[in-house]
Amino acid sequence: MDLFIRIMGLILTYLGLLINKLLEFLILRKKPDYPPIRNPILTKAVVQLVTDLRRGQLTSEQLVRAYIGRVREVNPSLNAVIEERFDEALREATHADTLIAKAPSEFDRVALYTRYPLLGIPFTVKESCGLKGLSYAVGSVVRKGIKAPKDGDVVELVRAAGGIPLLVSANPEFCMSFETNTVANGRCVNPYDLARTSAGSSGGEGALNGVGATTFGVASDISGSIRLPAMFCGVYGHKPTGGLTSVKGHYPYSLVDKNFPSYLQIGPITRFARDLPLLLEIMAGDNKHKLKMQEPVPLKEIKIYYAYGYSGLNGITHPYVDTDIKLTIVRAIKCFAKAGIRPQLLDLSFLRNSFEVAITALVDLKGLPSIITQQSDRPPHMKMLLMEMLNSTFGHSLFTKEALFLELMQRLNGMMSAEKMEQYRQEVGPLKAHLTELLGDRGVLFLPTFHTSALCFHTSLVNITGIDNLLLFNVLGFPATHVPMGLNVRGMPVGFQVIAAPYQDKLCLQIAAELEVAFHGWVPPVLHQLVSPSSQ
Repeated sequence: MDLFIRIMGLILTYLGLLINKLLEFLILRKKPDYPPIRNPILTKAVVQLVTDLRRGQLTSEQLVRAYIGRVREVNPSLNAVIEERFDEALREATHADTLIAKAPSEFDRVALYTRYPLLGIPFTVKESCGLKGLSYAVGSVVRKGIKAPKDGDVVELVRAAGGIPLLVSANPEFCMSFETNTVANGRCVNPYDLARTSAGSSGGEGALNGVGATTFGVASDISGSIRLPAMFCGVYGHKPTGGLTSVKGHYPYSLVDKNFPSYLQIGPITRFARDLPLLLEIMAGDNKHKLKMQEPVPLKEIKIYYAYGYSGLNGITHPYVDTDIKLTIVRAIKCFAKAGIRPQLLDLSFLRNSFEVAITALVDLKGLPSIITQQSDRPPHMKMLLMEMLNSTFGHSLFTKEALFLELMQRLNGMMSAEKMEQYRQEVGPLKAHLTELLGDRGVLFLPTFHTSALCFHTSLVNITGIDNLLLFNVLGFPATHVPMGLNVRGMPVGFQVIAAPYQDKLCLQIAAELEVAFHGWVPPVLHQLVSPSSQ
């Protein structure tokens, strides 16, 4: 444990807690000002929509038009869309309907959907994941106007499965923040409280899914960037096993760092847990056989471990986890106890250096471009970096302060000595081995995704000591799924993450699906006012 880091962490932790509490009283909740969902089509999971399309009970054009309409009515409030391709999407929907119509028998249609399992299904894409011809600026003023030259690998897989992309959504500058707020595009707000953040870096996807404006989103996670927006916006988000999905086509990307393709993973954000297995298999591409989705594990054979936070000094220097988040874990373990499973409380003392291990791995990443110079091999002078940080504090910089802070931390090696950093690097292997043995091919771990619900803007830096709950599992390469568990007393989403050993993603998804049935999962920010199709 690094004494200096922990002293700084302690200061930030309690400063963050104080600021969070003050802002809770000072900044009143800004309730949603967009309309509720009225079209029943928008309330269906992907697996239901696929069945409806296959049976001819719905056309892709109807579905795509419904989601285009929903995006148009909510985006003025959320600011989640960077660039859309609605006209192209409608043309692709017409083509999908033509293919379906040419398959006259049920046998033919089953064969068609076996080949194209998402045929006619609209979806959305985080800007950083790369959608050909659309914005690829990734929150940067300097990159404004740059378009993706081709689809990212995972986007290509989803399109090859018949999916129809609608748009690219907002992310922080170079994905280097856990609030989506840039000089280039402004704030992407939370669908449950328009005064708070949708998180980051997949903030646009979190917001669009939370408000029911997409069937699912393609997102990326290097330090919780799928799971945190999923939590803040009340939906499901899965970070796959390290190395399962291809990250080619993502920006930023490193050509030289061997750990980067494992730490960064691309995965789904969705309102419905039952969609996750299908989406993950498609996104895994040639690696889908590693998931062994066709070999289900009986629920009673699953071992559940849980923890509410760290222990000892590590617990003291981490933020206190909100009681309503702890209660979501309590409710879940009681639910599984009724099913005959005996969840075990896990002492996390073996993670006493969790923050240092996580931060060391993050600042160790090589080959990523600087937000200032836009190049990986030409970092800015320290004087320029500090000056831009000062300017950004007063809103006089082209760059965001959170991204500048992370770049500064990397330049300073996380404010740790070389000897200490080497020690923390060496801890990764034993930690991974210990947790892999503990969880095996039947175990899962319930942990808080984050210590509090959606933050106010400009508070991410004072809440950064809570990020290792997320980042640590990128470093270890473990799959993790955020599971929404309803709303707290302030009407904000809460939940927790389910973690499993490498390539045991299906256990995370199975637990998520069980909890969706028991606790109903996604709760819309505005109650539906459904209108029957005949009256529309």
